[in-house]
Amino acid sequence: MSDAINLDGPAIESPSVDPAESATAKQSVPVKVAGRVDRLPPYMFGRINAMLYQKRRDGSDVIDLGMGNPSDPPDPIVVAKLAEAAADERNHGYSKSNGIANLRREVASKYYRKYGARLDPESEIIACLGSKEGFSHMCLALMGPGDTAMIPAPYFPIHMYGVILASGNVVSLDVADPDKFLSNVAYTCENLTPRPKVLIVNYPHNPSSATIDPSFFVEVVRLARKYQFMVLHDFAYADIAFDGYQPPSFLAVDGAKEVGVEFTTMSKGYNMAGWRVGFCAGNAEMIRALGTIKGYYDYGMFQAIQIAAIVALRETEAAVEAQSVVYQKRRDVLVNGLRRLGWKVTPPKAGMFVWAEVPEQWRKAMSTMDFAMMLLEQGDVAVSPGSGFGPAGEGYLRLALVENQQRLRQAIRQIGRCLEKASAAQA
Repeated sequence: MSDAINLDGPAIESPSVDPAESATAKQSVPVKVAGRVDRLPPYMFGRINAMLYQKRRDGSDVIDLGMGNPSDPPDPIVVAKLAEAAADERNHGYSKSNGIANLRREVASKYYRKYGARLDPESEIIACLGSKEGFSHMCLALMGPGDTAMIPAPYFPIHMYGVILASGNVVSLDVADPDKFLSNVAYTCENLTPRPKVLIVNYPHNPSSATIDPSFFVEVVRLARKYQFMVLHDFAYADIAFDGYQPPSFLAVDGAKEVGVEFTTMSKGYNMAGWRVGFCAGNAEMIRALGTIKGYYDYGMFQAIQIAAIVALRETEAAVEAQSVVYQKRRDVLVNGLRRLGWKVTPPKAGMFVWAEVPEQWRKAMSTMDFAMMLLEQGDVAVSPGSGFGPAGEGYLRLALVENQQRLRQAIRQIGRCLEKASAAQA
């Protein structure tokens, strides 16, 4: 008998008895998940994703504007540096969970260069596996049963469910008007007992693309001091802005480091979404608490990725600025196209999305989720229904600027034809 390994054979022998028919299999142990899982609602985009997958399996060319997943590649010098660093055998061991020192120094350099904010790379900056991981673990570090966080409405899901997974409670405040948002923060702190422990802010805002000026954060710091809450600013879209607008950093305001932290990412402007490179910067004690949580949960990101990220931060600023121009041109194509269809759309000043109000005819006829499903099923265009971002998002769609201009024009044509046929069917 040959001892040669059969690479095409099964890894184990097939069982002689069907496991489903054995007595042992019938005595299954009941699976009782943790209460934190039971508190999570069904995934709002599940129906859309299932249909998108099926249509693509059936051969449909669906234009996917649903997810803010950059379709452009990183700068070639960053990819080359990754390959070089990955070839170095010294980079394949466990890495420090807070990030290598040179990467944290480069983040501090960018903050000072771009925002005039001084940060200590040793105690005031930590690397994260994307900003989403850092944010959710910060919630675990700061919150527990009975603690409350104030969050924007509509909300990016992790801003709600990061708190819930940490066993906290949420109060959602309308984000559309910055002054009203701040007055609602003060009102909530005055009337809720115990007072909220955390304020979560996100500008440029996802999904609505709402923006603010630097004076907003001056008031946030004042309120945080007055009411003794901590601030988490999700600054994911710091590097994507249009028409001369510069998104302000929370950490550029005097006193910000005394009350909170800011999360940034290389996923968007640097086109490194799959690399999972993010940062948390600001209050040293909050950074220390996050580092403690991360020390138990992970060993940090692959060191070769960190080395490539240093090169990206140091040498590709021009490419990041050029990427904003690409997104601005896409924004103009999409906004102008929707307006030609009769939609009310405000051009965003920053971010990767257009937040579009569903035309009144369709708002009266169906839910935003059903409208989005119609566009996918009959128009081969996938979008995110606003209701997926909480009740405040009902009546809106979020459309991501992730396709090129030609594909966006095609998406507009397909949306127009879809709605024209649906209107005729209604008549």
